[in-house]
Amino acid sequence: MESSKETGCQTPEGPILCINNCGFFGSAATMNMCSKCHKDMVLKQQQAKLAASSIENVVNGGSMSNEKESTNSGAVDMQVGAAELQLLPAQTSCNLLSGESSEVKGKEGPSRCTACRKRVGLTGFSCRCGNLFCSVHRYSDKHNCPFDYRTAAQDAIAKANPVVKSEKLDKI
Repeated sequence: MESSKETGCQTPEGPILCINNCGFFGSAATMNMCSKCHKDMVLKQQQAKLAASSIENVVNGGSMSNEKESTNSGAVDMQVGAAELQLLPAQTSCNLLSGESSEVKGKEGPSRCTACRKRVGLTGFSCRCGNLFCSVHRYSDKHNCPFDYRTAAQDAIAKANPVVKSEKLDKI
């Protein structure tokens, strides 16, 4: 008791529940709110400031003082946009994925070997020539592959091993 009087700090009597009645505990540093409620409140305040500044820009026609404020609010706008993207991806991604997958499946059809037209499904082999083959025709000599493996290998070796020339030989 005597040490608290000397330092001027008061210890809380017990845990403080969040003032939004969400069931979590708050603290004096977050205005007696839990961390989630405090973040939500700060986000709403930032959105209100951004909306107010954008309304002022439209009404005043973008004076010099408002342009400075709008550049400062640009960072807030990026943070707000990121928060909105975090909130909405579950809804939008489900709609996009279902729409895209139905279009791709409708156009593509079953995957078949280019040489023998046999259905390959997930076990198909893609060649460097860009075609899909079954297990029998997967090798380049079995399907008359037009891809030039020799030139590709020579180019890869040339890129990996550049020519090194010493200066001493030129000087002598």
